[in-house]
Amino acid sequence: MRVRYSYLPQQFERSEEILAGIRAHLKTCQFTLGPEVAQFERGFAELIGARHAVGVANGTDALMLSLRVLGIGHGDEVITSASTFVATIGAIHAVGARPVLVDVRPDFTIDPARIEAAVTPRTRAIIPVHLTGDVSEMDAILGIAQRRGLAVVEDACQAITATYRGRSAGTMGALGAFSLHPLKNLNVWGDGGVIVTNDATLDERLRLLRNHGLKNRDEIEVLGYNSRLDSIQAVVGNWLLPQVPSITDRRIANAARYDNAFARLEGDITLPPRRPETRRVFHLYQVYARDRDRLHQHLLEQGVDAKIHYPIPLHLQRGLAHLGYKAGDFPEAERQSTFVITLPVDQHLREEEISYTIDVVKEFYRSR
Repeated sequence: MRVRYSYLPQQFERSEEILAGIRAHLKTCQFTLGPEVAQFERGFAELIGARHAVGVANGTDALMLSLRVLGIGHGDEVITSASTFVATIGAIHAVGARPVLVDVRPDFTIDPARIEAAVTPRTRAIIPVHLTGDVSEMDAILGIAQRRGLAVVEDACQAITATYRGRSAGTMGALGAFSLHPLKNLNVWGDGGVIVTNDATLDERLRLLRNHGLKNRDEIEVLGYNSRLDSIQAVVGNWLLPQVPSITDRRIANAARYDNAFARLEGDITLPPRRPETRRVFHLYQVYARDRDRLHQHLLEQGVDAKIHYPIPLHLQRGLAHLGYKAGDFPEAERQSTFVITLPVDQHLREEEISYTIDVVKEFYRSR
């Protein structure tokens, strides 16, 4: 049996409604900031429980524009997680600020106990990363930010509809950044991103920044960027928005099946902490695995497309060497790069595919 990782062929197998929506859109020729974008923004804001949502070109821009709208730039520092996709660091770099990394906890989210020590007079913001679809310990992070006068921008790119103590990821800080990349839980046919905020002033300024700073066709209010959510991508997003709750429920159910099976493999598979105050949406399903690399190879040989996120910690990447970090600076992030494996968990997996994946993992450890 083959258990594929990418579910996109199944998700968009029946795309007649999307194509009909695109054909209708073509008749309008409103290819930039057409009415479909405004419709998607309203729907996304309602889904997340935010007052405002601004569609932008991608998740990286969602982070970058969030920092820019807060006035963060050259000479400033932004604290973020030592374990994340490089886009988080890239967005900080793009505005000219310096990324300051903080180690993570075993649940893959930033360790609030280590944030305070990383604050300097140049610190302007904290970006907690809600990695894998879990949510960072936001009460503690917001408390630090309030005491220190710092802004909080949530990297919720992997956490659409995840919650912390009943509050939606992305709505607790000043701004929340989301990605619509094809492998996200809410995805489009290319790149796309969204910024949410409850602040009307930030919303207004973001709409200027994403569109060259244009107040209207002829007036430039500020110098901005070209970072608009494409109207055609909004058509795809509008089709998928109503499906997000069922997509999320299916992923949570699939993860629960894995958890129940792997809880019996103590010593071989270790589950990350599952905090009761968070609702994880499982953009990724990750566990700690003994002899991870051999297990990974075994899964691939048996047809299970397992992944490793991420085999080289950010602070040890050549492209981030200028930050001055070294091996041993972030021991938990380094441990995760050695032991963590990612298994398929998407909403289109069949029961027999999940059972087969579990059996392949069990077989590997029985044979050893």
